[in-house]
Amino acid sequence: MQHRIVVLGAGYAGAHAAGRLARRLHPGDTRITVVNAEPDFVQRLRMHQLATGQHLRRRPLTDVFAGTGITVRPGRVTSVDPGHRIVELADGQINYDTLVYALGSTAADHGVPGVAEHAHHVSGEQGALRLRERLRDLAAGGTVLVVGGGLTSIEATTEIAGSRPDLNVALAARGGAGDWLSDKAQQHLRRVFDRLGITVHEQSDVVRVRETGVVTADGREISADVTVWAAGFAAHPIAAAAGFEVTGTGQILVDRTTRSVSHPGVYAVGDAGITDGEGGKPLRMSCASGIPMAWQAADAIAARLTGRKTPMIPLRYVSQCISLGRHDGILQIVTAGDRPTSSVVTGRAAARIKEFICAGAAWSIGHPTVMLPSLRRHVTAGGQEAWWPTAAVPTVTDRGPTMP
Repeated sequence: MQHRIVVLGAGYAGAHAAGRLARRLHPGDTRITVVNAEPDFVQRLRMHQLATGQHLRRRPLTDVFAGTGITVRPGRVTSVDPGHRIVELADGQINYDTLVYALGSTAADHGVPGVAEHAHHVSGEQGALRLRERLRDLAAGGTVLVVGGGLTSIEATTEIAGSRPDLNVALAARGGAGDWLSDKAQQHLRRVFDRLGITVHEQSDVVRVRETGVVTADGREISADVTVWAAGFAAHPIAAAAGFEVTGTGQILVDRTTRSVSHPGVYAVGDAGITDGEGGKPLRMSCASGIPMAWQAADAIAARLTGRKTPMIPLRYVSQCISLGRHDGILQIVTAGDRPTSSVVTGRAAARIKEFICAGAAWSIGHPTVMLPSLRRHVTAGGQEAWWPTAAVPTVTDRGPTMP
């Protein structure tokens, strides 16, 4: 009897897990099914581009997995019954022997009143498309406020300001915008904010969203015609409702091989799962975490089904690459534990690297059974250690990177 592997979600993590499983396992012994609500792969890394009217190439999942032996099952997951190993869908159900849970995350409102009613977001395709329509209708001189100080908010703010110089764009951050970056990176970020005319409200904890703007914890009102909520992510509530052991963000708690600590027949990858990376620091929700987690899950499942030793994939970071519009960016080299180093690339060179990374991630989705190159050690000009795919190692100097 074939071992039934069901992958819930076909984002970066789910698609990589399914493709790697198809390569690792014999099709006569296993049956791999990918369940996804949308018919196409969504380039979540580019949702801020979609929101500003840019065209993104569509990648139907039936084309992505054509010739791999993977079955694509369109459907919206409504619940999971790990006791009986059943996934309930809006239009039926599917049984599994091993489950890869990769349903990702959505915008977290943190209980702030008015977010659902009045704010837009870029955490998914439908939200980005709604924001696109709203921005298209917004006349010159209109005001846009992006709430959040992290990567998503910075990319959304600069993308909107760069594509719509006729608008008044602002950012409101609970702490400092990009304050985790190195001094050099923060200085460049400030210069970009100034060049694009972005107003930055730091130390501004938003406690309410209204149709006409937001209210901060100290009682200040920041007016806006359009509010974009980019203040973090939370996992879908399905995992907690299913009885998995989860964190406060709803992520499934997994061991180092990404297997659920409460249900060993389930592996959680990407934003849906959480484990510790290098140095014992929990992995953050990101593509940089999700893809290595997907590799680890696929290798662990394949090894356990075939009686081999489970290999361990490095769950470590290399860099944080931030787009600041289409022609500027920041490449912040980080330690394995995600701490910034003094090595930074900025400007057009960083923008080219970010585009290279996004395009490479999309290419890998379109070629799911192709094994990506392994990582190798690279030492930057500042003496910091970094790890890059062997086919894409930039030489980082004080004058910027040289790509192979």
